[in-house]
Amino acid sequence: MRKMTTEVVVAGAGPTGLMLANELALAGVDTSVLERMHERTGLSKALNLQPRTAEVLDLRGLLPRAKDRSFATVADGHFAVIPVCYAGWDTRHPYQLGIPQAEVEAALEERLAEQGVRVRRGHELTSFTQDADGVTITAGELQIRAKYLVACDGGRSTIRKALNMRFEGIEGQGHGVAADVRFKRTPPGVPTQWRSTTNMVTSQSPGKFIGVIPLNEPNLYRISFGDRLNRPENLRAKATDNEVRDAVTERFGPEAEIEEIRWASRFSDDSRLAEHYRVGRIFLAGDAAHTHFPAGGQGLNLGIQDAMNLGWKLAATLHNHAAPNLLDTYEAERRPVAQKVLDNVAAQNALIPTTPNQRALRALFRDLTALPEVQHHLSGMISGLAITYKTEDPHPAAGTRLPDLLLPNGDHASSLFHKGKWVLLTKTPEAQPHTEVVVAELPELPWPEITRVLIRPDGYVANTTGETKTWLT
Repeated sequence: MRKMTTEVVVAGAGPTGLMLANELALAGVDTSVLERMHERTGLSKALNLQPRTAEVLDLRGLLPRAKDRSFATVADGHFAVIPVCYAGWDTRHPYQLGIPQAEVEAALEERLAEQGVRVRRGHELTSFTQDADGVTITAGELQIRAKYLVACDGGRSTIRKALNMRFEGIEGQGHGVAADVRFKRTPPGVPTQWRSTTNMVTSQSPGKFIGVIPLNEPNLYRISFGDRLNRPENLRAKATDNEVRDAVTERFGPEAEIEEIRWASRFSDDSRLAEHYRVGRIFLAGDAAHTHFPAGGQGLNLGIQDAMNLGWKLAATLHNHAAPNLLDTYEAERRPVAQKVLDNVAAQNALIPTTPNQRALRALFRDLTALPEVQHHLSGMISGLAITYKTEDPHPAAGTRLPDLLLPNGDHASSLFHKGKWVLLTKTPEAQPHTEVVVAELPELPWPEITRVLIRPDGYVANTTGETKTWLT
């Protein structure tokens, strides 16, 4: 048995685990990433970054890497396959970035390697025990002693199950299949570029759906299809090539010839949320903490933002900069966000009609979405731009995201966060109140009545007084 010590073990090298590891490495935290697979699958899987996730990556200077690997800029999102526009939000990224999950992982792992951390592939966590001082983890012949363990090991999380954590929610009735398909030639009427969510999904009969998204190669498409009223006896049964071919034929006719099916995977319409995000020195993040039907393209984004929230809090605690109970705010902040996502997914599912009453409800809802106020509400929900955290500061700006305003030197405010520090924006010259705080003097702030404002490392307003003592020691 080979033994080693580290400060944090991250179990799982998907987008959530890699984002978390990057956050910890940026702060100088000794981090080990364990991944059971020997190499990345290269499968596209999730396909988008929502506007708030683009902002989060921009805060760390990671967005250019993602853009370089992306294949589309999508002008809108959707709620129950009804397009919603991001216009009206104060953001420099009012779009979805079309990018395969594999490319997100590659970009994050590349950055992680530059920070001196490599993913330990072929190391599956098999057991762990925790005590008051840390966690002892076993991964094959490797035993690691760490101060904290974070489960980023997916919806079937080994760690969550070992903790006997309740993972309750809505058990769906149907299922879906996602597949990457290359046609011999593009079927008639199918777009060759992904620029909008309009007409992305169609329905042939009650409960059945099929969606088509052009990918980053000629004639290569993501085909998503399923049945909301029926599911196979075994949800883990492999999606077959015949299933994919039958769905394509039903949608495009027999003249649509498939040259290659690169991969196909079945998914359910269940929604589940972990009872807690923390048990002692063990945390859950990403799909280990929440799973849901992929309505609106929110899942990968939810996990990356979990990682952003937890990373700086773990680092501050390990470096003895954190106020008491800072780590408890991770669950207090992120679990309600996940609950709202599960709720909006349930609402979207209810708007996919399987009865005449539901068709009438959907038609009425579609009319309502033409109202600007409804568009704004729905787009803020799906994009993550509307996320607000509770604070004791009564000002309406407290707990909201900082707009990426222009600085006097021509840079944007996001550049102030590249090192993962706190930022104090002030109208008057001011000394640095703490080693973890960057001070930036501006002639004006987004809120005219405020003269100084403290921004958290994840870009949310901590308070509108500039006071640091309740956060940093």
